[in-house]
Amino acid sequence: MHRALAHLARLALVLAGCASALASAAPPPAEAFFRPADFQEVALSPSGRYLALTSAKGLKNLGLVVLDLAPGGKVQRAAQFSDGDVRQVRWVNDTRLVFSVMDPPGSGAPQTLPGLYAVKSDGSELRQLVRRRWLGPIRSGDEDTRVLNWNHFLLAVPARAAGDDNEEVLIHEVSEDEQRLSRPLWLNTRSGRTRRVDIAIPDDTVGWLADARGELRVAITRKDKTAGALWRGPGQTAWTPLYSAPLLHPPFGPHSVDVDGRLYVLRATNGTGNRVLKQFDFDKNEPMAQPLVQVPDFDFNGGLLHDPETGRLLGVRVLADGLVTVWLDEAMKRFQAEVDRQLPGKINIVQCRRCGQPDMVALVHAYSDHDPGQLWFHTAQPEPGQRKWRPVFKALDGIAPQQMASLDLHRIKARDGQALPVWVTRPDGAQGPLPAVVLVHGGPYVRGTSWRWAALPQFLASRGYLVIEPEFRGSTGYGEQHYRSGWKQWGQAMQDDVADALRWAQAQGLASDRACIAGASYGGYSTLMGLAKDPDLYRCGIAWVAVADLELLVKGSWWVQDDIGLARQLTVPEMIGDPVKDAAMLAAHSPVKLAHRIKSPLLLAYGEEDLRVPLEHGKRMRDALIAAGQKPVWVTYPGEGHGFAKPENAYDFARRAEAFLAEHLGVP
Repeated sequence: MHRALAHLARLALVLAGCASALASAAPPPAEAFFRPADFQEVALSPSGRYLALTSAKGLKNLGLVVLDLAPGGKVQRAAQFSDGDVRQVRWVNDTRLVFSVMDPPGSGAPQTLPGLYAVKSDGSELRQLVRRRWLGPIRSGDEDTRVLNWNHFLLAVPARAAGDDNEEVLIHEVSEDEQRLSRPLWLNTRSGRTRRVDIAIPDDTVGWLADARGELRVAITRKDKTAGALWRGPGQTAWTPLYSAPLLHPPFGPHSVDVDGRLYVLRATNGTGNRVLKQFDFDKNEPMAQPLVQVPDFDFNGGLLHDPETGRLLGVRVLADGLVTVWLDEAMKRFQAEVDRQLPGKINIVQCRRCGQPDMVALVHAYSDHDPGQLWFHTAQPEPGQRKWRPVFKALDGIAPQQMASLDLHRIKARDGQALPVWVTRPDGAQGPLPAVVLVHGGPYVRGTSWRWAALPQFLASRGYLVIEPEFRGSTGYGEQHYRSGWKQWGQAMQDDVADALRWAQAQGLASDRACIAGASYGGYSTLMGLAKDPDLYRCGIAWVAVADLELLVKGSWWVQDDIGLARQLTVPEMIGDPVKDAAMLAAHSPVKLAHRIKSPLLLAYGEEDLRVPLEHGKRMRDALIAAGQKPVWVTYPGEGHGFAKPENAYDFARRAEAFLAEHLGVP
């Protein structure tokens, strides 16, 4: 598959006569960028008549909203909770949905697990199916409604055609110990009753892959530091081993199963190390030699698109620099071309029902680097008085695309010659080098960003800054070699990549010599290390929910509560460092031990209830800096966890960061 050049689509943006006036107007306030979007998850019902979405518009938390898309149809708030967000919404059939209720990200209460609920699309017959941990059940309707314990989780919702009123979903019961062993069950979403899935369960199973009909085909196993996978094909009862290997070194990864019993897996290529999608050859018990889908310069990250009713393969959707859909079905290929003509300069993501048929209906999510996005509803055969294309929801009303900045992906060379992807957000119309903010992503073993609108880089760009986001080694999505070369490189080659990205931008005339480094979690760690390791490169730093003490991270403490748990045994020693064997390395790259090297102004912010990076990290860093004669700006937010989820706190922190940057960098 060819690489997606999503950024070229921006050339088709229509800049009307008012664009220059908008671009020169005062930038939107922080609240416009960081308020919750008016929609997040979206899903069409099996018939395509109803649209379910999650929205917090006008309220504190995300709720479930159902729109009747028929002419004159109503908007119904089907479920709303005062103590959590509705997430993971799925249609069971055309009249019933299931969903979870989660604490808002960073709420400081990760011990409250999500539970599971069901409701009719009109908001009636709300049922709690699985209780949230530490919270009691709710009751609605019959008092004998069964509520399962918190350790039951949604596994799959079988594909249903319009008119199919089946009310069952597939869940699994997970053992309450750290082994997390899994037992699958069928759950009736109306009555709350369960029944066994009639299969043998392999020893040490911790997860499953099911096909679109809900048939369990792959069992994922783990015992100590060994991982494995087993296969059960159509018509088979016995499980056949696929592989058994060290936990962090599997030969391939099971990805998906189609209704005809074909298994698709991810495997790194020998040449580039990029993961590709392959069909599994059961005769040879290994992936086929020829990739089914390959995305040059990127790991395969996406999925096969099947017809929701028939299971027929329609296309492939993958993440390259942006999301790309390649349709194999000719009718859908023509429809995508029509969508792209109607909505130029956007990434247009299509959900459809009766896909490619004369009476098809479709939902399109259109967005770009300048535009947070909008939903459009398409009817192939509109009724009299009904439009073929109809706008449904905008993500953020307060954002004018003409005022936003351009995002581009560059591929540079790090100091040792390794390829280094770097994202740059630059205000449109800017001239010459700009003061820069090097924004380091968290994780760190995740992908940082993609071609889309993102609040923080756009907020900073709107204030006149160039924003540099390096995909330093250890980041995923750019090949196995790039990912694994970041293991045990905290503060070392990973940090050098961050500095190299800024130096490259300066050499290109994009960034001036006025630069600040910023980031959260691992990005906060990188901020602290950047100020200590490259003090002449950065004039200031902003670190929030930042890892500051590597010994505390890898060893833990009996009196400091966190949620890292089993990872300290299974993955941390190999990926970050062994607390005994690598003690010297960890100490040499632990910010609390390098506080005396930090001379630049620093803003430190933490959530007081953070269990991923406990407040103790911040306190130790603050105290070490004060002892070294370099008092930081110190901010903590009560009730917040690993991030600032309460809008008032997000706005406050953004304004503090804006003022801090203006003081130490200024604007052009």
